[in-house]
Amino acid sequence: MQSRQTDGNGGFAKLDKNENKITSSLLNKNDHQIDSDSASALQQYLDHIPISSIPSIKNSQVLELKAGDSLRDAIHMLYENDIFGAAILDVSDSHTTMTFTTRYIGIIDFASMVLWCLQEYEKILENSMENSLKDIESHGFFSILDRFPQIGQTKVGDLAKSFLWEPFFPVRLDDTILHALLLLSKHRLCLLPVIQQPGPGLIGFVTQNAVVQFLLQSSGLEWFDSVADKKLSYMSFGNRKHPTCVSRGLTVADALKVLWQNQTCAVAVLDQQTKKVIGNVRNSDVYHLVNNDDLLRNRMILTVQEFIHTEIDNKGSEDDDGGFVAGRNLSLKSSLIPRMDSPVTNKDNNTLKQIMEHMTQTNSSFSFLINDNQQVTGLVTLRDIILQFAPPCMDSSIDGGGFFQFALEQSGCDVKNGTIIRNH
Repeated sequence: MQSRQTDGNGGFAKLDKNENKITSSLLNKNDHQIDSDSASALQQYLDHIPISSIPSIKNSQVLELKAGDSLRDAIHMLYENDIFGAAILDVSDSHTTMTFTTRYIGIIDFASMVLWCLQEYEKILENSMENSLKDIESHGFFSILDRFPQIGQTKVGDLAKSFLWEPFFPVRLDDTILHALLLLSKHRLCLLPVIQQPGPGLIGFVTQNAVVQFLLQSSGLEWFDSVADKKLSYMSFGNRKHPTCVSRGLTVADALKVLWQNQTCAVAVLDQQTKKVIGNVRNSDVYHLVNNDDLLRNRMILTVQEFIHTEIDNKGSEDDDGGFVAGRNLSLKSSLIPRMDSPVTNKDNNTLKQIMEHMTQTNSSFSFLINDNQQVTGLVTLRDIILQFAPPCMDSSIDGGGFFQFALEQSGCDVKNGTIIRNH
């Protein structure tokens, strides 16, 4: 099978419609030239593009943490290297007998660790009568971790009980996009670690953003447009009716508490009177409190409205050529993501393709759905989008996304007991 080619700028070359001949034949019931079973042809097509076709995989630095590392050291390492997260290595005595993939037990990110530490610190403040404790904050976030070893010296491995890890589901460069879709849709993963053997081992990540950008390269082809041209109002998303919002008058500490309690990627900031969305606070924005001692110290009195306007203007990197940027969003201080006071929004009358393009162009992992009055009605994440294209063949409880369902119906196939079969 021929692999996808990349253009000279590091992005994907536009798909040639001839590449889609397997699907074109598959979707034509009257085409009698197909020698193989339709279900086999479908899977063969879906499984012919290697993950190595994604040019962004090796764009980011890879770090490893040990399960026995302290949170203080882990957060400091990620902060100094400007990396959003790291793979966690097992530190058991038996690790020398483990295979390469079993030595890794999870992936943890900077924002989750910082949020956990701040929430634990808030509990200490609530239960303490010592006003002098707050003076510690004047010396920065790491001074808190040093002052309270029960927080800073907590082991990375101990956070498993708080469900802050993502499981470690590795892929290889010769695995296919189908394999990545299966993993991202079946498990709640933000990214997939990419390993290479023999060689250096962990070499990079496949992000949700990269997969969605990849899918967009098929724009104009029937199998893609049959799903992507549908309006959002006709589609079902898990967070559609349950957006998490905070009033602009709440404090930064309040917003972070809401983020933590709801385990959501972002909260919308609303005007109290009009209920219009004026900004958002994301998990990744806790970086500003680690980076700015004044913001940390004033988080109990600084309003969310004030906080979202404190960001330094993001103008994008000078070397950005407008190409494939999905691999560049793994930086803690990325200038490619939208400002807090400029949330990514879409409306119900937008198509799925439009929201995919908007989210990848802004390098955002989500978009708030709003009505004509700029009021938030829902939240759509990259995972919600990926699920629309999710293969149904791994779990009999999954009916499959639009493209797969459409292709199966047109080819006379169905999913029963987790297996694609042909109807006779």
